[in-house]
Amino acid sequence: MTQLPTPTAALAGVPAGLQAQGVWIGRRQLFVRFAAEAETATMYTADALAGEIRRATARTTFHSVSISGRDPLSNVDYLCIAFDRAAQALSGLPVMVDIDGQRPAELDVLKGFVKLAQVTIEGSAPDSIVDRAFESVARAAKLGMQHALVVLADDRTTDAAMLRFSERAHETSDATMVVIHPGTGIAVDKDRRWTTLFERASALHGDVRLLLRLPPPTGMR
Repeated sequence: MTQLPTPTAALAGVPAGLQAQGVWIGRRQLFVRFAAEAETATMYTADALAGEIRRATARTTFHSVSISGRDPLSNVDYLCIAFDRAAQALSGLPVMVDIDGQRPAELDVLKGFVKLAQVTIEGSAPDSIVDRAFESVARAAKLGMQHALVVLADDRTTDAAMLRFSERAHETSDATMVVIHPGTGIAVDKDRRWTTLFERASALHGDVRLLLRLPPPTGMR
């Protein structure tokens, strides 16, 4: 019988670090990072990734594993094989995917081992991107995953947009965790804008959080 080749993917590495943003910000994680075009990539077979996970978890303690980087859901078959082969090492260790939400249907394949689906969008993203992101939040909720919407606000992100994100999150699932991260150039300590905004947002949805991101190199994603 001919053995099928083990799938491969271009990863930016499997480093350990602190989560920079979202629900598990500040948690020590093992990152499975898919390489972006500008990053140095190394080709990992699914077996090689499973081996890296086993070695890392045998050496030290992590809160969780983060699957992130460029479009990780374009590699769901690869992830399923690798995480199945590392299942014993991952016993009791939660896994999250940090995604842009543009491939909601692919979440179905990962429901066996992903605990948290974290959908991250730019605060000024076009409606088509936002709509697709909320499809992913809804899909994760239906699959029984913990689900979060992370909004990276910038100086183009209006208060009205952030309130609408909170409202839509509640309409999608009342268990959605909404995390809003102000941009690095946005002052959150000089006026009452954010206090007023979150008073209004909390009236629309029960779990809305304002958090500052951890900058690199301390913070990773």
